[in-house]
Amino acid sequence: MVGNDNESKDDKFQAMPDELIDWLSKPLGRFLHIETAAAGVLLIATLLAMLLANSPWSAQYFAVWQTEFGIALGQVEFRMTLGEWINDAVMTLFFFLVSLELKRELVLGELSHPREAMLSVSAAIGGMLVPAAIYLLLTAGEPAAHGWGMVMATDTAFVIGCLALMGKHIPQQLRIFLLSLAIVDDIGAILVVAIGYGDALNYQALLAALIALIAVRAMTLLGIRNLMLYFMVGTMAWFAVEHSGIHPTVTGVILGLMTPTTKWVNEERLFKIFKHVVTHPHGQDWSGDIQARMALSTAEAAAREALSPVERLEILLHPWVGFAVMPLFAFANAGIPLDGLTVFAPLTGVIVISLAVGKPLGIYLFSWLAIRLHIGLRPKELTWPLLLAGGCLCGIGFTMSLFIAGLAFSPAHIDEAKVGILVASVISAVIGLFLIKLTLVYRGK
Repeated sequence: MVGNDNESKDDKFQAMPDELIDWLSKPLGRFLHIETAAAGVLLIATLLAMLLANSPWSAQYFAVWQTEFGIALGQVEFRMTLGEWINDAVMTLFFFLVSLELKRELVLGELSHPREAMLSVSAAIGGMLVPAAIYLLLTAGEPAAHGWGMVMATDTAFVIGCLALMGKHIPQQLRIFLLSLAIVDDIGAILVVAIGYGDALNYQALLAALIALIAVRAMTLLGIRNLMLYFMVGTMAWFAVEHSGIHPTVTGVILGLMTPTTKWVNEERLFKIFKHVVTHPHGQDWSGDIQARMALSTAEAAAREALSPVERLEILLHPWVGFAVMPLFAFANAGIPLDGLTVFAPLTGVIVISLAVGKPLGIYLFSWLAIRLHIGLRPKELTWPLLLAGGCLCGIGFTMSLFIAGLAFSPAHIDEAKVGILVASVISAVIGLFLIKLTLVYRGK
């Protein structure tokens, strides 16, 4: 019993001491690590936007996003509306995180295995091309044809959130497949934004952006690890790209792909540094011993640098993007005045067909082609019925679809487009969840 008591006391000293704030931060930390909770916050923000857009305060709701503000440096003044700051600047963090996730998957994750990766990549390509082709076919010769890019996207948070509703019975391979597919899908949508929805190019601004990106690369090669310096240079690159005619959120993608995946401190060196701290004699004051304080400082830096920059930035940004950036974007963009609108509007119907039908059709068809051509490998747990059901969930476009719709449509069509995106997302979620449940019941789970 005495031995157990001593072990219990030792275990206590292996953890950091508790402070009053820990009673709040620890439950919050656990909450933030549940990725699917972001879908709930996103849904609440969407419903709140819809409620305000159709309330007596609708005029104030829409007016606030048109509020202009900016910065001035001497003769140079840069101003945008609040809605533009959210869509062009704040959303850059979302694109940066997506790019980090893609690079981690390519180097360290599932996409690092070529044949397994090709199944997700092929499915993502089919899930982009087929809906876009259906949309263009149904809107040929009409002004609305310019919105083809909005039916190509998948909302990762809502897809993973839907899977969470099914509990632990979902095969892990389905989660991995859909997550990898959604990441590739998002990158494809970002390229669509850069190529299809930019303005005339300003080559001087592009040169300035290139110089800033070269500076970022040089800082990486020199071993500079101060995140604030990278943020400052990255911000300069963003301003340059914003003036270049390319959508500024592309800056986040480029910077994410430039982020290193290598660790500065390997495990062997980390353990040696920790061992040096652990062997510090008991009873000595850390604050009075310069050498001891240096050992603690070295251990702190080593623990931080034992993770690659990609992993550290993902851990840092994921809660902010999931619980602040995306809900803020939804709150600013999902408000639709429903007076005079109908789900039977032509544009709304085209979007619903393209997302709810075109997405699963493209994903299933291109996955089948990848297997038949022996360029992709389908895990045994990922049955064809499950793959089709997962493809239906990918018709939830939402975040990226709303983003591209805002770039593609004039005020005359934007509300019809938003209704189509929302209706298609609901239909896709219901059908996808129903098919997954049906498949699991058939399999006896």
